[in-house]
Amino acid sequence: MSITRRRVAVAGIGVPLALAMNGTARATPGRRSRTLYIAGDSTAARKYADAAPETGWGMALPFLLHRHLTVANHALNGRSSKSFVDEGRLDVILSSIRPGDLLLIQFAHNDEKAEDPSRHTEPWTTYQEYLRRYVDGARARGARPVLATAVERRRFDADGRAVPSHGEYPAAMRALAEEEQVALLDIQALSLALWQELGAEQTKTYFNWTATEQDNTHFNPQGAIAVARLLARELLRTRVLAPRDVRRLDEEIPQSWITWPEAAV
Repeated sequence: MSITRRRVAVAGIGVPLALAMNGTARATPGRRSRTLYIAGDSTAARKYADAAPETGWGMALPFLLHRHLTVANHALNGRSSKSFVDEGRLDVILSSIRPGDLLLIQFAHNDEKAEDPSRHTEPWTTYQEYLRRYVDGARARGARPVLATAVERRRFDADGRAVPSHGEYPAAMRALAEEEQVALLDIQALSLALWQELGAEQTKTYFNWTATEQDNTHFNPQGAIAVARLLARELLRTRVLAPRDVRRLDEEIPQSWITWPEAAV
């Protein structure tokens, strides 16, 4: 299949991604282009050539959305719900988000790090308080917030059962979503079920396992595509997106479509 180029906004800057032949930067005639912003951590973030084959699920999501939806991936390695706000990164999103746009919010991996006060939050207090800033900020600008529980790490017990690693954070996000009437994508539960289905050995082919690294948190292209598919299906199931907004939900996405640009100097 021939490949064309499309520009996908990442961290507020358009960068090229290879898309399939029917990909284009132009919105469908008669349909207003919308932007789906991602606020999150390294599991979603854009990766560069020096990190390949590590792949954030935000790099794969555009392949599952129709071309009138642009993905602006502001997720960044090492950030928590707190540090993302404290560094002004939420403000950057809120300065450009428009009515009708979406803000997809996924944090927990770094909120859990109690040894680091610059990132740590407590699930039922400060974590929820920071998440409310994203929700309230998006709504104040006419955009729609969407909460996504953190994708699970690759962790199995001695009996081969996939086990959760995020403690009370997913439950705290679920409770906040119900309280604030925010759409919830329960990616923690869905990814845990997927890892269980695949098993301990096969899941290695979804994570960033290389000859020199055994990374049970971050994904390779196959894993990023699988998680992005979970997200796209949940966006459809929860009616955040309509059927016209998504594509390729049951089609193979070639891993060769994932690209890692050189990092900006």
